[in-house]
Amino acid sequence: MNHYLCKMQPLISILTPFKNTELFIGECIDSILQQTYTNWELLIIDDFSTDLSYKIVDTFRKKDSRIKLFKNNQPGIIHALRLALSQSSGEFVTRMDSDDIMYPNKLEVMANALITHGRQHIALGLVHYFSKEGIKDGYKQYENWLNTLTKTGSNYSELYKECAIPSPCWMVYKEDLFACDAFNPNRYPEDYDLAFRFYKQQIQCIPSDTVIHKWRDYSTRASRTDKNYAENHFLSLKLDYFIDLDYNPNKTLVIWGAGKKGKITAKKLIDKTLSFEWICDNPNKIGHDIYGKILKPFEALSTVKNSQIIITVSNKTEQKDISEYLNTLQMKPIIDYVFFC
Repeated sequence: MNHYLCKMQPLISILTPFKNTELFIGECIDSILQQTYTNWELLIIDDFSTDLSYKIVDTFRKKDSRIKLFKNNQPGIIHALRLALSQSSGEFVTRMDSDDIMYPNKLEVMANALITHGRQHIALGLVHYFSKEGIKDGYKQYENWLNTLTKTGSNYSELYKECAIPSPCWMVYKEDLFACDAFNPNRYPEDYDLAFRFYKQQIQCIPSDTVIHKWRDYSTRASRTDKNYAENHFLSLKLDYFIDLDYNPNKTLVIWGAGKKGKITAKKLIDKTLSFEWICDNPNKIGHDIYGKILKPFEALSTVKNSQIIITVSNKTEQKDISEYLNTLQMKPIIDYVFFC
C-alpha cells in the first residue's frame, strides 16, 4: 500500500502508554514506522518513567510528526489511555503495548477489516508470544486458546474464562469506543474490563486468520508484577459483569467447584445476597459445610430444575468432561453455564 493510497484511508490513532520500557520501546516504535498502512498517529504517554524511555521516544518524535508524546497527568495505565484517547484525531482507534512488536501489515489488516464490516465491529488478529527465556506452557495455551477463538470470531463465547480480546491487538471505530465509555472507570484489569464493554455494547468480532502481533513476555512485565492484575480482580470483574449481563434471576444459580476460585466466588455471591447451590466432584468436600452451604455431589445437578452454573474448575481435562456432561443435559454456554477459569 503506497503513501498516497493510505492518505485516502481513515486515520488510525494508536494509543500507547509506557513506563520504564527502555529496553524494548525503540523496537516497538520501529515496528510502527515500518507499517504498510502509513496514515496513523501515535499517541504515546509517559507514565512517570524513571529510565531512559522518554528520551528514546522523544528522539523518534523529533524525526516523525505522526508521533505525539505526552506525560501522564496521574499515575496509572488507565489515566494514560484516557489521556491518549482525548488527544486522538483518528476515525479508527487501536492500542499498542510499548514492549511489543507489530508485524508490518498489522494496521492494514485491521483497518481493511473495519472498512469492510463497518461500525459495531471490532477488528482482531492472531498473536504470537515470544521471550528470550522461552514461553511457558501457560502462555502458550493462552495463545492457542485466544487464536482459536479469533479465527472464528467467537471470542465472546468464552469471555468469562479469560480476557478473550487481546489487549494490544484490536481496532474499532472511535465512535464505538466512546459508546463503550472506554477507560472512564478506574477498574483493573483494564483490558478485560474493556472486553466486557465491547461485549455489552454488542460490538461484533471480525474473524481473522492472520498473525499480526508479537506479544513479549518477561519477568517484570506489568501483568506479572502489578497488584492490579491479581486474581481477585479478575474474579470480581467476571462476577460483576455476569450479574449485569448474563445472570438470569429466574434460574437457580449453581457453583461447580470448591477450590480457591470456587470459595472466592461463593463468598462474593453471599456478600451480594444472591442465593445459590454448590456442587463439586471432590469426595473429600462433598457433604461439608462451607460458608453455611452444604456441598453436594455434581450428580445432584440433574435434580436442579432450570439451573445456571458458574464453573470454577480450572483443570482442562475436567473442564472438557464437564462440558460433555452438560451437553447430555442439553445445557447451552452462557445461557445455562459459564466457565470462570
